[in-house]
Amino acid sequence: MNTTTAGLPLATPWRDKLNGVFFVGLLSAAVIQLANLPFLKGLGFSPLVVGIVCGMLYGNFLRGTMPHDWSAGVNFAARRLLRIAVAFYGLNISIQQIAAVGLPGLAVSIAVVVGTLAIGTLVGQRLLGLDRDTAMLTSAGSAICGAAAVLAFEPTLRAQPHKSAVAVATVVLFGTLSMFLYPVFYHAGWLNFDTQHLGIYIGGTIHEVAQVVGAASNVDPATTEVATIVKMTRVALLVPVLLVLGLWLRRAAGAKAQGGHAGGARLPIPWFAVGFLALAMVNSLNIVPADVVAQLRKLDVFALTMAMTALGIETRFSQIRKAGPRVLALGFILYLWLIFGGYGLVKLLG
Repeated sequence: MNTTTAGLPLATPWRDKLNGVFFVGLLSAAVIQLANLPFLKGLGFSPLVVGIVCGMLYGNFLRGTMPHDWSAGVNFAARRLLRIAVAFYGLNISIQQIAAVGLPGLAVSIAVVVGTLAIGTLVGQRLLGLDRDTAMLTSAGSAICGAAAVLAFEPTLRAQPHKSAVAVATVVLFGTLSMFLYPVFYHAGWLNFDTQHLGIYIGGTIHEVAQVVGAASNVDPATTEVATIVKMTRVALLVPVLLVLGLWLRRAAGAKAQGGHAGGARLPIPWFAVGFLALAMVNSLNIVPADVVAQLRKLDVFALTMAMTALGIETRFSQIRKAGPRVLALGFILYLWLIFGGYGLVKLLG
């Protein structure tokens, strides 16, 4: 037995973890190349979305080709790396961008985020019978910034990977529909908005950043600029929402502890959200050269793609099937709210 292993490096937990991370990195590099194909790019599918789909296909059909010990590295990419990547996502926004759309854009963004989270959580749990994590992850994807918001909520809630996967599925489905339907609605004369208000409506109600750009670019450049800025304002709201969520989880845990079911509650501070805010402030000060920021943004997209790919690898189709049509029903209800409720909010607050 010793002769067959002589001269081979001994496996260690750290080597297995690194192998798993490198494997996810290689798969993510292929995912980014795939996402850059004209067909997928034209559909507005970001590398994050392509990453979770490819990860799920690999995890369900080819999982046996990866050594089991590498799972620690996959889990590291899906947990620790995603926190770092979400923090660096703050380099995509600045205070100047938020100020450019003024109070109307900010008011609509806040109303959409708060309304979507509240409606989704209540309807998902009380009417559709979903568990708390699935309802909140699905609501976060619709309310803030699509797959990136789901990724940010997942560690704070300590949710299971398949719940994040089904939440991302609603983002893909309904966000893609919006990207195609909004320009049709506008050109048909059903959206009675000028350029400024149309941009606020598109940026305030479509799920993913890429989907916002895809929809607005089918109107005109001025609308695209306003829509992108409003969308990034919604992204900025990720930080206060996560802080409030942390306080709420602490209060809930404290109430449970008083009931004799758990120990003392600890405030689950989302430090990656604090990093997100800090890097947004750095980006606002323009103290980092533009070319360096551009490279950091590319690296961050790669890190987020790795996290989504790893999340997909850890997800099983059987787990998604257990969620049933109720998650899609919640996504559809939130979609109707974004279309009609968002229209009313822009008319009222814009």
